[in-house]
Amino acid sequence: MKNNSVTSTKLFALFMAVACMLNASIVFAHGGVSMDDDMCVMRVAKYKAHFTGYQPERRATQEFCEDIPELGKAIFVIDFISDELRGMETDFRIVKDVNAIGRRAQYSDLGTPEDIKSATLHYVPYQHYKHGTISINYEFKDKGAYIGIVTAKDPDSREVFRSVFPFEVGVFRIWKILGPVLAVLVFSAVVFAVFLSRIQKKSKSSAEVTS
Repeated sequence: MKNNSVTSTKLFALFMAVACMLNASIVFAHGGVSMDDDMCVMRVAKYKAHFTGYQPERRATQEFCEDIPELGKAIFVIDFISDELRGMETDFRIVKDVNAIGRRAQYSDLGTPEDIKSATLHYVPYQHYKHGTISINYEFKDKGAYIGIVTAKDPDSREVFRSVFPFEVGVFRIWKILGPVLAVLVFSAVVFAVFLSRIQKKSKSSAEVTS
């Protein structure tokens, strides 16, 4: 019976470890930016870039993946992972989520070019970033939902590649943290209960055989 107890404990520890990993991917994955091998990755269509947000005046060197915790000055740093982006013209835009599209916003949801322009709060025009790094400074004065848009143009084919990433500023949502955690914990508890039940049945069967 002692061995069964040890096995149950190990199984529970294993499921909790898996739960933590699953939770990390759920919390940080939305829009064009997500966690990939503990790195915040922006997907510009088929290309990739490393994305990091900072608030040095309020949070020192703490890094953020998308959401900005407080109002004030923020810095967005985009480092190209795909070398192809270095040869393209790239722009950057921050728009207010005026239509409350939310976390699943796509470029087609943003309306016409005129609609996007009217909702734009900050725009960095097209240019080449041969060193592969874009640094954007912007001061957020209002809490709420925003959408970042990165557009890259191939100079030869003129093909356009985009990344659209919704984010929030100065908004604390407890369920954004607890929701995924509770979901994973419930799943883990159910799986653990199933395994524990099987172990107990096996132990009972073994006891009946030996008796």
